[in-house]
Amino acid sequence: MSFPTVSLSWPSSSLFRFPPSNDPLVLPPPQAGSTLSAPPFSIPSSIYIGALDVKVPITIASVYAVTVVSVNAYNRSRGNKPWRISKTRAFFCFVVLHNVFLAVYSAWTFVGMLGDLRASVQRSSGPAGLAGTVDSLCKIHGVSGLGHAVAYNGSESRWISQSPSTILLTDAGAPDSTDVGRLWNEGLAFYGWFFYLSKFYEVLDTAIILAKGKRSSTLQTYHHAGAMMCMWAGIRYMSPPIWMFVFVNSAIHTLMYTYYTLTAFSVPIPNTLKRSLTTMQIIQFLVGVAYAALHSFVSYSIPVRVPFFKEAISVTANATSSATATATATNIMDIIKKLLFRAVGGEGVAENVNAAHTPGIIEQTNPLGAGTIKYRTAYKTIPCIDTSGQTLAIWLNVFYLAPLTFLFARFFVKSYLRRTDKMTGHNSGIVEKAGSDAVKGVERSFNGGVGNGGKMNGNGKAGGQH
Repeated sequence: MSFPTVSLSWPSSSLFRFPPSNDPLVLPPPQAGSTLSAPPFSIPSSIYIGALDVKVPITIASVYAVTVVSVNAYNRSRGNKPWRISKTRAFFCFVVLHNVFLAVYSAWTFVGMLGDLRASVQRSSGPAGLAGTVDSLCKIHGVSGLGHAVAYNGSESRWISQSPSTILLTDAGAPDSTDVGRLWNEGLAFYGWFFYLSKFYEVLDTAIILAKGKRSSTLQTYHHAGAMMCMWAGIRYMSPPIWMFVFVNSAIHTLMYTYYTLTAFSVPIPNTLKRSLTTMQIIQFLVGVAYAALHSFVSYSIPVRVPFFKEAISVTANATSSATATATATNIMDIIKKLLFRAVGGEGVAENVNAAHTPGIIEQTNPLGAGTIKYRTAYKTIPCIDTSGQTLAIWLNVFYLAPLTFLFARFFVKSYLRRTDKMTGHNSGIVEKAGSDAVKGVERSFNGGVGNGGKMNGNGKAGGQH
């Protein structure tokens, strides 16, 4: 093999275990100012790690589900009458501020993740080709460049540098927070964590619906509670495909909550735009499921240096102490160089410090006195996914999104396509109404009912949008 390749293969059965291994522990994002691409402010490690304790999403999701069921029953006993508070101006202002906040926050997350992707994802037209792109999406720790990643080896229970002569680990044996060029440190650790927390805040969508006397559907409860668990798993286990859910969903939410804000002020929204938003949500589910699942089956090759002759690698046990000192001095110099690169500009470990080599045969003097060793470039095939935790996060998202995708698509077909077929020959106004009804129905089921938008009625009080 003379060039890196990408292939599909069955994943190792060892990656499918429940509960998954707790290792590795989640790595907090870089501290503000530690690198040029560090986040705008620091998150204390204790808070970052504590929020990702599994008891947090389980407790909040359970309390949310029980509360929704109880309040649904209460509203039903009252004939689904709106609560008094929902007709006040204060409630209307709260709803508007809630939607504006989520629209702005989602846009902030989208822009941040866009910068992360630009800094991390390698183009397939680059020197490493498609394998370079796959490597930058599969391995989210370390520095940029094919074979320069740091990945967790579950069988050895430690982090492994794929390029040990180039990439330094911390004293604790973990990836360094100043390494740049990979998804985690470039922004996913930071924006992904806040996106996980936002799933708890979004339950206010349901609270607004309930305050209007409406019933929150079982599907909506499943949607919110499931999103908490899926985002927790993705960030806690640092699963590679979680970037897509943060990036794409924040873009959808920016549009969605902007739409809610506009409808709160009775701004007319063309039905074409409504249908486009619904279509984008369906595509988001379909692409997300396929993209996440694919990670379990993708493998690719990375360049490694191997001795050209087997006899060249034999090193005598009685190597002289002076030779050992020379080797140690050389390693120390490499370490100093790399630390200096970190200190000035914060660009992580420089790839050009004892870094990539020219393909072919390379001669290197053995510092332990065993003569000259000849190396050649070979290619080693590695899987995209390394741990059982990453696998859990992937398939939890797949099984969570699959029913949502199916129900969403079925509603779209019934509300758009079948109605359109039945109404052939009727006036276009009826078709437009069918489309509008479809949007409203889907939004009620999946996005908090759009009732959280609210609008002022003739008496100047806030009322339900629908």
